[in-house]
Amino acid sequence: MNESTLNNIAELICGNGDNDPEYRSSSKLTSFFDKAGLSNFVHDGSTRQKWVLEKLKECNRSQLASVLKRLVTPIEYKGDKDKIHRALIKLNEIVYIEGFKVKLEGVTPKFEKIVVDFSPNDKSRNELHISEVPCFLALGLEEGIGEILRSRWEEVLKCVDAKAHLSAIILMGSLLEGLLLGVCQKNPAVANKCPSAPKDNKSGKVKNFSNWKLAEMIDVAYHVGWLGIDVKKFSHVLRDFRNLIHPYEQISTGSFPDEDTCNISWLVVQAAVNDLVIALEKKNT
Repeated sequence: MNESTLNNIAELICGNGDNDPEYRSSSKLTSFFDKAGLSNFVHDGSTRQKWVLEKLKECNRSQLASVLKRLVTPIEYKGDKDKIHRALIKLNEIVYIEGFKVKLEGVTPKFEKIVVDFSPNDKSRNELHISEVPCFLALGLEEGIGEILRSRWEEVLKCVDAKAHLSAIILMGSLLEGLLLGVCQKNPAVANKCPSAPKDNKSGKVKNFSNWKLAEMIDVAYHVGWLGIDVKKFSHVLRDFRNLIHPYEQISTGSFPDEDTCNISWLVVQAAVNDLVIALEKKNT
């Protein structure tokens, strides 16, 4: 497994996320690894997630499998169905990029190979919006943003189903902006060194990410190799349509997005996710 995947697993083991099933203190981490068959892993009082990550790196294939099984076994959560369900969902979102998932057969965790596919679904024009939510955790985004992006992705689908085309496109633009901002924030050295990075007119220093415009994020993402030239160009088009959130912008441009515009815009978002996952996966291998 690549380090990004292991780090996400370490975070889940520690229980640092708001939606994680269990928070594990120092003593609970030691107990967790002991029950996974790794009694020599005794927490030394250092930063929990960093320590867990280092220990996961020390594991061989068999030991890592034992850790993952322990992470979702019902006995770990004393049969609490909600915690078990959350552990399974979160873990499978994390390991999706590795080409497998974990499922329960009764109370026994089992591994199953899957086909990893972030490409847009090959469906008819009227079915382009029916897309599985991508694993945003594969992008290594900061805690919480993945859940928000997932929620917006699902809300876009509801807007498309309701034929609320303008609302859907505005949400798609916000989804793209949140996605690019999240990637920039997790890769500040790369983004800030890009010649296209926006600078303050007075100081000449690169602006804080919170002050970047979507157009600037798109250009930087292209120049550092996160987006292809085609996705860059179409992303700027989507950005223009996103600006229709302002009524006077719609009046001045005379734009009234329809189903075709909506479907094309949705493919742009999916293509952007696909490009980002491929580019960042290459960086971590």
